[in-house]
Amino acid sequence: MAAQARKGGISLPERRNPKKDDEGVIAKFSQSQVVVRGKQAANDAAFVTKKLMKSTGKAAWIAGTTFLILVVPLIIAMDREQQLNELELQQANILGTSAPPPK
Repeated sequence: MAAQARKGGISLPERRNPKKDDEGVIAKFSQSQVVVRGKQAANDAAFVTKKLMKSTGKAAWIAGTTFLILVVPLIIAMDREQQLNELELQQANILGTSAPPPK
């Protein structure tokens, strides 16, 4: 009749004729070579994609941290230098003298 209920679960009736389900159209189709090879190709593609995403993520992390450590301070220093040059030019214009030669 019904399988024994597990604690906290529900009991479902057992199948009456398991062979009838195995002989169905869907069962035959799912066991065909085309479907089996398609599943294998999908699994292989998923595996390669997962590995590629992991390695791409690691490379992106390395590139991002390298950029932050090496390039951002350089950009900040160049911006400060530009602001200093603009300030000197403004002061020279206010005083009416010629701008100092660029460094």
